[in-house]
Amino acid sequence: MEPRVSAVCVVHTLLPEPSTPSGLTSIDKRPVAGPVQVGPLGVAGDSQQDTPHHGGTEFAVYCYAEEDAAAWAAELGRAVPPGLFGENLRTSGLDVSGLAIGTRLAVGDTGLVLEVTAPRNPCATFARRMGEPHWVRRFTERRAPGAYARVVVPGPVAAGDAITVVTVPGHGVSVAALMAPALPGAAAALLAAEAAGAVSLGERMRRGAQHEARRG
Repeated sequence: MEPRVSAVCVVHTLLPEPSTPSGLTSIDKRPVAGPVQVGPLGVAGDSQQDTPHHGGTEFAVYCYAEEDAAAWAAELGRAVPPGLFGENLRTSGLDVSGLAIGTRLAVGDTGLVLEVTAPRNPCATFARRMGEPHWVRRFTERRAPGAYARVVVPGPVAAGDAITVVTVPGHGVSVAALMAPALPGAAAALLAAEAAGAVSLGERMRRGAQHEARRG
C-alpha cells in the first residue's frame, strides 16, 4: 500500500494540565478538513503549551502510524482515532517508528518536505489523556513512539496525500531505537553519524542522545 496521510489533526480544546507552565495542554487534537498549511513551527491552527518539551522547529509535526494505532486499539479494546495520541499526521502504509533519524519525506505534490528528528517519549500528560493503567511504561515497552519532524520545505497537507521517502541517511538508527531508554549503542551510533556529517541533529535530540549514550 502506498504510504499516505490518513488524517491531519490540530488542537480542538485546551485541557487542564497541572504540569505545564500555562496549566493547559494541547494534546486534544482532532482531524480537520484540508488542505492545511504547514510551516516551520507546525500545522496551521495547532499549538503547544509545554514548549520546553513540545513544538518549536525541531518538534514541529508529530506523526503516528495507523497500523500502530490499530494494534493499540486491539489491546485496549477501544478506538484510537486520529489525534488521540496528540499527533498532527496519522499515516497509513508507513512504518513511522522504523524510520531512521534524518529521513526526509515528501508529502503530497505541492512541495511539503519533512525531516524525521526524534521519537515521542511518553509523559504524565499523555498518561492522563489516555487514562490507562501504567500507560507510560506500556507505551515505552511497545517501542512504537511515532516520530517528530522538522519542516524542511513548507507547504499544504491534506488527508489522502501520498508520502514519499526522499532520502534515508545510512546510519541505520531508527526512531524506535532512540526512544528512552535507547537501545544499546543506538545513541552513540547516532552521535557518531552526526560527527561524520551523515545527519544533522536538532539541539534537543543531540542532548537526548548524549544523555542516553552516557547511560550506556
